[in-house]
Amino acid sequence: MEETDQRPPLVVCDAGPLIHLDEVGCLDLLADFPVVLVPGEVWREAQRHRPSVLVQSVVTLRQLTSTRPVPPALAAMARLLSLHAGEMEALRVALEHDPALLLTDDTAARLAARNLLIRAHGTLGILLRAIRRGQRSKDELIEVLRELPKKSTLHLKRSLLDDVIREAERLP
Repeated sequence: MEETDQRPPLVVCDAGPLIHLDEVGCLDLLADFPVVLVPGEVWREAQRHRPSVLVQSVVTLRQLTSTRPVPPALAAMARLLSLHAGEMEALRVALEHDPALLLTDDTAARLAARNLLIRAHGTLGILLRAIRRGQRSKDELIEVLRELPKKSTLHLKRSLLDDVIREAERLP
């Protein structure tokens, strides 16, 4: 994840990164974003699966709900990729706050984001970013990555996790 501008991007978050970063004790890695926009449907999903993430004081979360009509391109992506309500609302809010950064771990949502020209990253990207930004040491984050399958509900292929760990090891 590169940030070419010195200002942190406006962030819209799907439930996955909020939940998974909290599960591994790394929710604070979002604290350098001035505010994290959480669409209403995503907020409800987090309430069901990890309510503690919504009452913490480390990251400024702002719940909001889109009131604009769904753009036709997003509606088409939602049908094509069978997007869930939270993912669709997160994409919609990201489109409304262009050039927002969308945080999602969902493959279909990331594919839709790419097609809608929305920058998207997930939990793994936030963890790697933490090394680059000096928020955690490389050794600390590599340990978090190694423990991710045990401590988190994030589903990912072992080969992908191994690739990310190797990438982390190569970072200065």
